[in-house]
Amino acid sequence: MQRDLIKEAENNMKKSIDLLKKDFASMRAGRATPALLDKIMVNYYGTPTPVNQLANISVPEARLLVIQPWDKSSLSEIERAIMKSDLGITPASDGTVIRLNIPQLTQERRKELVKSIKKKTEECRVAVRNVRRDVNDQLKSLQKDGKTSEDDLKRGQDEVQKLTDRYIKEIDNLLSVKEQEIMQV
Repeated sequence: MQRDLIKEAENNMKKSIDLLKKDFASMRAGRATPALLDKIMVNYYGTPTPVNQLANISVPEARLLVIQPWDKSSLSEIERAIMKSDLGITPASDGTVIRLNIPQLTQERRKELVKSIKKKTEECRVAVRNVRRDVNDQLKSLQKDGKTSEDDLKRGQDEVQKLTDRYIKEIDNLLSVKEQEIMQV
């Protein structure tokens, strides 16, 4: 029972970190990456559809994304979705492909992005700590109900704390790497 709780805690902590990685990947850091378009939904025949399911997305240069729709009739809808998004990039279309030039980030924009990633990082830390708290509460109730000994409770809490420390450290490392990537000129 205790082992299951700890395994579940680890899975929930991993999910929090995976979500943070996904958020970081979709943040513009001055470099072109197909992940920038992950959150953009296109109205395709009345159905919200991700861009990557409607087109081939390539990165021919470090600061250029090329979107080549499989269905040419969806080109204008993809363009419209990009314009409405919070990317702040104007698409250039030649009728067959859409080109997105990723502009150099200003120092002010870099600082805003760092602030944003720090906020997301803190939210992830809180999520990991909440998992720890919930598991510790469940372990205490097991001990209270007589289903586990006090020594097992202590061991379980120590194990959960080690997990928490490991994932918090991983979160801090992710933040450090992304911050350096954003602040690179």
